[in-house]
Amino acid sequence: MSEMETKTQVEDSIIQESLLTCIDLTNSDLHQSVILLKQACLDSGFFYVINHGISEEVMDKAFEQSKKFFALPLEEKMKVLKNEKHRGYTPFYDQIPDPENQVQGDNKEGYYIGSDVPRDDPQWDYPFYGPNPWPDPDVLPGWRETMEKNHQEALRVCKAIAKLLALALDLDAYYFDSPEMLGKPISTLRLLHYEGKSDPSKGIYGTGAHSDYGMMTLIATDGVMGLQICKDKNAKPQKWEYVPSIEGAIVVNLGDMMQCWSNGLFRFHFSWNRITTA
Repeated sequence: MSEMETKTQVEDSIIQESLLTCIDLTNSDLHQSVILLKQACLDSGFFYVINHGISEEVMDKAFEQSKKFFALPLEEKMKVLKNEKHRGYTPFYDQIPDPENQVQGDNKEGYYIGSDVPRDDPQWDYPFYGPNPWPDPDVLPGWRETMEKNHQEALRVCKAIAKLLALALDLDAYYFDSPEMLGKPISTLRLLHYEGKSDPSKGIYGTGAHSDYGMMTLIATDGVMGLQICKDKNAKPQKWEYVPSIEGAIVVNLGDMMQCWSNGLFRFHFSWNRITTA
């Protein structure tokens, strides 16, 4: 075993759980919520939200239908392969976000779903807009309806968080509701299935280290530990922490766009995240 492998394995064995701020979206003390969120954004850009309004039934049904899709034969999944609008199925090893440290693509498969735009919409020809490819309803009855419902609910939560973000930046609460921002956003529901094979000492990850490029990402998990964050990617050595799953809570992380919109105020620690699965 090489010295590098030994060091990596020792580091992975002592990775601690991250203590993230938990924000209650029904808190009547708006000022308190804004202060908590602002500090979380300055610290790492990661936090939890609870009482977000997405019911357990809606969440459970989305996970159930997601599992049904990924359990289909590859031939069936390839019928809805990701198109030029970046909607549809992505196979294992399709992406490699950290090529310097990964020996192969991410050990995951996914499915992208966006807001459907009718053909007569002016944005029809724009990238990331347009129709979604859907699995055959005879193969997966009710699948489309479940995912559209989950997508709508998640976008509602994003808008609630965006109001707190605006207030944290001393802006009007509805600043991000403008048409060019969240009024008609490029919002994507992304289903992910990890195969459970990860070995950082060999450069194998569920998802390699990266930062998200949008405004924010909501992460709903099935309780399996795997998500890790690094609050300062420039630190030597980097310190990675697990983000534990909390029942009923959604993990939120800010993306590169929010860093730009805040003029670098938020996420100044250059956070990264990755997925390791056992």
